[in-house]
Amino acid sequence: MKIPYNEPSYGAAEERAILKALRAGTTGGNGAITKRVADLLKEKTGAKYVMLMPSATSAMEVALTAAGVGPGDEVLMPSFAFVSQANVILSCGATPVFCDIEPDTMNMCPKDTARRITKKTKLLFPVHYAGMPAKINAFKKLARDNDLLLFEDAAQCLLSYQGSGPRKRHLGTFGDAGCISFHVTKNAGCGEGGALLVNDQKVAEACEIIQEKGTNRTAFLRGQVDKYTWVGPGGSHVLSDLLSALLEVQLKRASAMTARRVKLWDRYHSGLEELEALGLIRRPVVPKGATHNGHIYAFRARTPEEQQAILEDLRANGIGAVFHFQPLHVSPYAKAKLGKQDELPVTMQAAETIIRLPLYDGLKASAIDTIVAAVYRAAIQG
Repeated sequence: MKIPYNEPSYGAAEERAILKALRAGTTGGNGAITKRVADLLKEKTGAKYVMLMPSATSAMEVALTAAGVGPGDEVLMPSFAFVSQANVILSCGATPVFCDIEPDTMNMCPKDTARRITKKTKLLFPVHYAGMPAKINAFKKLARDNDLLLFEDAAQCLLSYQGSGPRKRHLGTFGDAGCISFHVTKNAGCGEGGALLVNDQKVAEACEIIQEKGTNRTAFLRGQVDKYTWVGPGGSHVLSDLLSALLEVQLKRASAMTARRVKLWDRYHSGLEELEALGLIRRPVVPKGATHNGHIYAFRARTPEEQQAILEDLRANGIGAVFHFQPLHVSPYAKAKLGKQDELPVTMQAAETIIRLPLYDGLKASAIDTIVAAVYRAAIQG
């Protein structure tokens, strides 16, 4: 039996939605379907303004451009992150400054971030890894005390929250801007897609112009101007209604899919408890006050050698286990473009020991048990 790492959950409802959009001819960008999906996301996230885009990368680019991030600016981000974040910073002419992570959540460390703030720093850009919140209140204080912008990479965080009661908020809505991904590997998606979350009207208006090729077309469609024209810098950052039709169905199913993923996550967590007690692995940690979305179940081996041995054993048994981000600060491009970087020991240790296990909506509980048993065999043999 082969168990893939990821498998999207598409069915008859998604097929009907795409066919309906095709037959109606609603395939362009930022149409009626996209607007409905944006409204649905506002309800789910609590963000005042939501813009659907081709990817979370597009959302980052639009937000950084609207914020005026440019040459001479530094943006603090984790090295343990996807390369798109660093590329977008560089594309604006700014410099990414890589920060170390915390060992328990693998999220950007506020203390390490604080010591890297300089007069050139313009923006803090933490990642909420695996749908688990970074210490967002600490980053808010850092931003406030140093007069900095705060953006959140919440690409993996649909239906992940921090806090409880009236203070419970969706990740990506704490800072000046946040982004979510709807890539095929995410909990709910449309193959390729993303969203920008903003709470400030002026920021949202600036982002709309950049999203629509540097024009005020969005204001025109709302009847706020009698014609639209070129008013500033921009690009093509709109999501096709065809993909929005797929995403609309996925978002309506998102709560149920997330609940199933969390149950599977919990099954992994309880199943691997004894291995951790034996000191053979390190399980993930759910931060205090967090409501996570079961996006990733990742544990860590004791050494890089044991990581490789366990991965090879699982793959040999048809289990699609994988590692994750390769630290950006030691990548060939970072060395060539940015020069020698500081050592980030926690980042390196995490990258060299992490193992991600299959987790998706259609995965059976019996498959979890099979995988847990295989991890036990591999870890004990290692």
